Amino acid sequence: MKKQRILVIKLSALGDIVQALGPMAAIRRHHADAHIVLLTTEPYAEFLAQSPYADEVWIDERPRLKQPLGVLKLASRLRKGRFGRVYDLQTSRRSSRYFHLLRPSPPQWSGIALGCSHPHANPRRDFMHTQERQAEQLAMAGIGSTPPPDLSWVQADIGRFHLPERFGLLVPGGAPHRPAKRWPGARFGEMARRWMAQGVAPVLLGTAQDQEALDIVRTICPQAVDLAGQTSFADIAVLAGKTRVALGNDTGPMHLISAAGAPSVVLFSSESDPLLCAPKGPRTMILKAQDMVHLDISEVQRALQKVCESCFASFKTNP
Repeated sequence: MKKQRILVIKLSALGDIVQALGPMAAIRRHHADAHIVLLTTEPYAEFLAQSPYADEVWIDERPRLKQPLGVLKLASRLRKGRFGRVYDLQTSRRSSRYFHLLRPSPPQWSGIALGCSHPHANPRRDFMHTQERQAEQLAMAGIGSTPPPDLSWVQADIGRFHLPERFGLLVPGGAPHRPAKRWPGARFGEMARRWMAQGVAPVLLGTAQDQEALDIVRTICPQAVDLAGQTSFADIAVLAGKTRVALGNDTGPMHLISAAGAPSVVLFSSESDPLLCAPKGPRTMILKAQDMVHLDISEVQRALQKVCESCFASFKTNP
């Protein structure tokens, strides 16, 4: 008997990929004997290939409508997949178009594409938190229970970083086109300096796009360990499992860190609504300020103390 073939679509971005891990686990459990293909974009393929949720990972090159050959190639690949059901966890215009590429005989489809067999038929879906929205989508497709994201399957060798036993993660960067989402780099630097004074080595995570903020932190706290540009998604998840504390802006790595169970404080500005997209890790606290400039370091310290108390009572946030 041929295995049923299932397609799961989740293209981007990192925070959304992490939020979708629970739904992916629910789909895997519900279709335990099926062959599951995950369609994602190149930055996340290697990370998701480690997961127990898919038998194959396909990379979507996201062809534009002005690239008809690319669209035809994608349509052909999807048809040859002979999928019995598709779970569109991206639920975007792009991913909904893929449903129409499979006409006139599309497979069963969970998503928001017009005419699909298992629509997420809630007009208020865009006002739900991502995890709750996707859980409801799956429930409407017959999957009754969706767990929170789990990163216990992630493996990485972080020994090469030679970190001390007591370290904390700082994520001072974020999307370069949305600077209002960033807490000032000088305050991350001051926090790093205070952590050093308390025996907790600050470890910086980020990319080349975060260079300005990282340079500010290192200027204020030269002892900070700079891992910017050196960590994979798997590295970050494993580091999060070892860290004493984590602090960062509303950005993808903080979703990984939070989901891995690290005691975390995540900073939100008016640029995004935590009720719709905040990490929901077991030891995560969200702080929101209309303007990040007005978020005082003492308020962040108090939040860190709250999430840290159950982990190491001796940690004090006052220098």
